[in-house]
Amino acid sequence: MSRYDVRKAVIPAAGLGTRFLPATKASPKEMLPLVDKPLIQYAVEEAVASGIEDIIIITGRGKRAIEDHFDRSVELEENLKGNGKAQLLSQMRHISTLANFCYVRQSEALGLGHAVLCAQRLIGDEPFAVILGDEIIDAPVAGLAQLIHAYKKRHGAILGVQEVPRHDVSRYGIVAPRTLSAGLHRVEGLIEKPAPADAPSNLAVIGRYVLPPDIFSILRKTRPGKNGEIQLTDALVELAKKSPMFALEIQGQRYDAGDKLGFLIATVEFALKNPSLGPEFNEYLQNRMWPSGERRKKMAVKT
Repeated sequence: MSRYDVRKAVIPAAGLGTRFLPATKASPKEMLPLVDKPLIQYAVEEAVASGIEDIIIITGRGKRAIEDHFDRSVELEENLKGNGKAQLLSQMRHISTLANFCYVRQSEALGLGHAVLCAQRLIGDEPFAVILGDEIIDAPVAGLAQLIHAYKKRHGAILGVQEVPRHDVSRYGIVAPRTLSAGLHRVEGLIEKPAPADAPSNLAVIGRYVLPPDIFSILRKTRPGKNGEIQLTDALVELAKKSPMFALEIQGQRYDAGDKLGFLIATVEFALKNPSLGPEFNEYLQNRMWPSGERRKKMAVKT
């Protein structure tokens, strides 16, 4: 195995999901269904499609449903088997064999940096990926796979980025880039949620990272910032001072399913792409936007 092979991924899932209350009062945000799969399964499938073998999920109190989802359910399997639902049975069994799953409890929600630090003992001295499960990337080549490919060439931390409208930069970590080639940049600086006037670019970090194990020693020294949380961005700023760091513009359609509007948009788009639901759902939307009488009028105008 090469020292630059990325075999492990960390998926932080210990957050309180306050933007989706009251739906997340007793249910994990990561288990909200995006059409017919929970959000976190999309992250896991992207990791597996990128060659990841071991997935470390950082959980907290009230997150047991995540562990149950990726475990076998003998009772459910027997029920499906008895009712002759072989295809559905195969799908359910496949979920538990996607990867090797490990779970680490984050005792307090102390920020993304702290969540990543919780995985140190399981990562060891290897490079690893971090995936934020509420950022859904729909791409022919998995978003994380694009980063891993770049990491093997550059041998430095890689941040997944995409351009965002200038007025939205205050919602993201923004990189100060020095362009090396189309879509690839050297990170000269990193600012968390800057005002539009202070942003060095409109390249936003979108919840995909490939990091060297050096990040752990920096995270241990990182002091809590806003809301008493240990920010991954602060540690990345320090890492960039010591070793090369790059930003890769991920090719694909990104959906921010971490808020209600973004989640609804993702639901509509994935429902339209679903082979069994798409045609009927599209017809429903057309009828919803253009009731039958108005549609006839519109068609008459066109002809």
